[in-house]
Amino acid sequence: MALPARSDNPEADIVGNKPQNQLHTVTSTKSPALTGKLEADLEIKASPEQFYNMVANKPHHVHHACYDKIQGCDLHEGEFGKVGTVVIWRYVHDGKTKVTKDVIEAIDPDKKLVTFRAIEGDKLKEYKSLLATLQVFPKNGGSGSVVRWTLEYEKLHQGIAPQTFLQFLLDVSKDMDAHISQPN
Repeated sequence: MALPARSDNPEADIVGNKPQNQLHTVTSTKSPALTGKLEADLEIKASPEQFYNMVANKPHHVHHACYDKIQGCDLHEGEFGKVGTVVIWRYVHDGKTKVTKDVIEAIDPDKKLVTFRAIEGDKLKEYKSLLATLQVFPKNGGSGSVVRWTLEYEKLHQGIAPQTFLQFLLDVSKDMDAHISQPN
């Protein structure tokens, strides 16, 4: 069942200062069977700047927060924090070790936004195209942030469940938050 598209205000999806942590299906303009868009929000303790900085400028540090999920991120081409940069992720998803090469398609420090596009590797065994966008918003009425992951995809066949990859990104985000938020 598709839920309605949400507003640009992440707080609209938080009830009583508790995140809904729900996966949201947003209507697709192509064949709903193979293409789609999923979004999920997660409330975290870290500031938007701290979280965004790790993903955009220091993705090679992410594995320190969640080695069981992310084994590494290597700079293949370009410079961290810049559009056009190519990174290689080594990770464990659905119990399998995987490798994917992504290009940073968009980066906006003011909006705390980063978009990765899969260009080679294991993700392209399941998807014709896959975009993962992270945006971090300040939490209204207190400290912390709301992390929003958005997946836009075209699957190669019906048997692919993009919800599992979106949940993986949320789990990585939780681990990153715990790492970033721990006292020095």
